[in-house]
Amino acid sequence: MADNAALIRSWFEEVWNQGREETIDELCAKEAVGHGQTHDGSDIVGPGPFKEFWRNFRAAFSSIHIDLHQTIEQGDMVMARWSISMTHTGPFLGIAPGGKKVRVTGMSVQRFVGGKIVEAWDNWDQLGLMTQLGVFSLEEMNQRRIA
Repeated sequence: MADNAALIRSWFEEVWNQGREETIDELCAKEAVGHGQTHDGSDIVGPGPFKEFWRNFRAAFSSIHIDLHQTIEQGDMVMARWSISMTHTGPFLGIAPGGKKVRVTGMSVQRFVGGKIVEAWDNWDQLGLMTQLGVFSLEEMNQRRIA
C-alpha cells in the first residue's frame, strides 16, 4: 500500500516549491479531477489543464514556498493543511503586479489510486489573497457587509 501522505508531501514540495512540472505527470492520473483551483469554480480535468493553471499561477507569483503544516491520511484520501508565501510579480486575474509579498492558508484533500492523484479538492483563502494584493480593503468590505 502506498504512503499517500508521503505522496502529497512530494506533490507540494516538488510541484510548488521546486517548480518541477514533470512531477505533475508523475503524480497526476490522466483522468484526475481538481476542484477549487479556478477563479470561477470550474473543475480541472487531467494534467494538461492543471499545468496551464500551474504555469499561469507561477507566472503571476515568484518566490513560491508552501509550508505543509499537517497531513491526515485515511484510506486513499489525504488532507493537507498548508500556507503559501509568494511575491506578486506578474499579472494575476487582471491585477497588475505590485511586488507585494503575500501569505495565505489553505487545505487540500487528495484521493490517490495506484500512487497517483485521481481527485483533489482545494480550499484556500482567496479573499485574503485579494485583500493583500490591494483589490479589497477591510474597511471597504465592512461597508459592503449586509446587515
